[in-house]
Amino acid sequence: MELQRQHLIAAARAMAARGLSAGTSGNVSLRTGQGVLITPSAVPYDELTPEMLPLLLLDGAYGAFEGRYRPSSEWRFHWDIYAARPEVGGIVHHHAPYTTALAMAGREIPASHYMVARFGGASVRCAPYALFGTAELSTLVLAALAGRTACLMANHGGIALGADVAVALTAATELEALARHYALSLAVGGPTLLSEAQMAEALAQFAGVYGPNTGAV
Repeated sequence: MELQRQHLIAAARAMAARGLSAGTSGNVSLRTGQGVLITPSAVPYDELTPEMLPLLLLDGAYGAFEGRYRPSSEWRFHWDIYAARPEVGGIVHHHAPYTTALAMAGREIPASHYMVARFGGASVRCAPYALFGTAELSTLVLAALAGRTACLMANHGGIALGADVAVALTAATELEALARHYALSLAVGGPTLLSEAQMAEALAQFAGVYGPNTGAV
């Protein structure tokens, strides 16, 4: 598990280095054979060491963990996503500028670009607002992620999933790029949305051409 701990720290630091989360905002996790490694609450990413990473025990009592440091305050939606989605191996939650700006406006990302299909549907949904760290937020996030590999959270930020944490980080980076493009399009009058048929074609094309190489779940 030592290597997995190093992978998680590398992903958390990369998230910060890419400007996806400032300070200690956001959180990252990955599935292991023993449970889920997750970043601890309120520890700067550049100060993380392997032994600081809590291990959520998915086969134990809800919220049970091993380690000296407490898990991220958002452990619930990590736990619930892994329990509901066995194909998911990594999760990145960030407060990147454009993703968060759209979330603050309560906007989903509609069929404004074919890359929306990268996240599994004709839109990237925005989950309604709920207090961070709560079971209510986790329930809303799970609904927004149904059939999707990313979502926004109103007045909060974004979440991206992957088969492993590196794939989830790539998805989170691409989510922010998509959010930026959509936000910029709104500033020049708004995008021309793709039709339902066009998005269906894009979804099929993406699954066949890009999907196998992305590691998307």
